[in-house]
Amino acid sequence: MTYQWHDLVGNLGVFCLLLAYLLLQLEKIRSDQLRYNLLNMMGSFLILISLLFDFNLSSAIVETVWFLISLLGIAKYQRARRRRANLDRG
Repeated sequence: MTYQWHDLVGNLGVFCLLLAYLLLQLEKIRSDQLRYNLLNMMGSFLILISLLFDFNLSSAIVETVWFLISLLGIAKYQRARRRRANLDRG
């Protein structure tokens, strides 16, 4: 096996996912924080890029769903932020 640029991209994605989970377990971040969801989204996106070059259906399904769940978390964060801003205003 030769190590190519897309392998590095996938490994960076794995690192992002593992870092998010580690920081969560160490209570350095919370699951409702933006950076937790951004780390997860970036990780799954990078892994999906690597899968374009070395496809695996099961991995593609997991990473696509992981990406979508991260988007849901980001949307929840944004709604909560808007709600807090509206409460502060009036």
